Amino acid sequence: MLNRIIMGDCVAAMDALPEKSVDLVFADPPYNLQLGGDLRRPDGSMVDAVTDDWDRFDSFADYDRFTRDWLRAARRVLKDDGALWVIGSYHNIFRVGAAVQDLGYWILNDIVWRKANPMPNFKGTRFTNAHETLIWAAKTPEARYRFNYRAMKALNEDLQMRSDWVLPICSGAERVKLDGVKAHPTQKPESLLYRVLLACTEVDGVVLDPFLGSGTTGAVARRMRRNWIGIERDAGYAAVAAERIAAVEPMDTADLEATMSARAAPKVPFGALVEMGMVTPGTVLTDLKRRYRARVRADGSLQLGRDSGSIHRVGAAAQGAPSCNGWTFWHLEQRGKLVPLDAMRQQYRERTAE
Repeated sequence: MLNRIIMGDCVAAMDALPEKSVDLVFADPPYNLQLGGDLRRPDGSMVDAVTDDWDRFDSFADYDRFTRDWLRAARRVLKDDGALWVIGSYHNIFRVGAAVQDLGYWILNDIVWRKANPMPNFKGTRFTNAHETLIWAAKTPEARYRFNYRAMKALNEDLQMRSDWVLPICSGAERVKLDGVKAHPTQKPESLLYRVLLACTEVDGVVLDPFLGSGTTGAVARRMRRNWIGIERDAGYAAVAAERIAAVEPMDTADLEATMSARAAPKVPFGALVEMGMVTPGTVLTDLKRRYRARVRADGSLQLGRDSGSIHRVGAAAQGAPSCNGWTFWHLEQRGKLVPLDAMRQQYRERTAE
């Protein structure tokens, strides 16, 4: 079932998939735009808006039932540590958000995709609609979901990634067209999917898109060497997506290595650094302000006055604090500079990975 497009209704298709078989669901469902007529520019030309039947619902109640049905099916196929991403506009995202919570998902963030080049409000009757909203949710409040925090920080020039993302809309060469006309009216930019997949998946993970459309999710997943499953009921869109995805060249495996989050990185006991000789017994560790001086013992424990124990316990005792991250609190002096133990831990990981 991997790396293929399933034709048909998304709920029926998901119900046929194995339970807990998917790492991430990215959903770009119909927005239920409720457009009441043609939209024209000031020069009289038509705006290529979404007027397709797949975006039409008889009532909000019908749309809510549709939303609950596909969200319930998606929750069944998600692994317990999997994640859900849903994108929408003010027309539907609040209704989707309520359904997400009602079905037991746990919302982690709402992400604002701020469009660098939005379509103006031609009538001048409202603010320019310059953003869409993404909901990121775990399957349950207790889920150990994946978040590649350090990769996101590296992507953002070593600054913590914020929940407002400035990215351009899909245009130019990236926009898929048939005979000069947009192949799909709501094609999402690949940069948006790239960020989502880099944040929450790993190589060979399984990504499901229940509303595949023009195939952006599948194309980015293939480029990033993730497995993908796309569901699409429109044969025309499916054909466009299949051709587009097949043309993608996957990245080199070595280039896909991302900066691991602290949770995903291999666990390293401080004693391992002592065993390897990176920190020798008798070495004096100090905090950054040089207030405390602890001595390293042969078994990897520290001695500070009458207190002894792990780097974390002794660090907490020194400060009179309930807890302490000894890796960042304790430093050792090298060539006149204080180096955090965390840097030594990273060196250990690099050595042992060779």
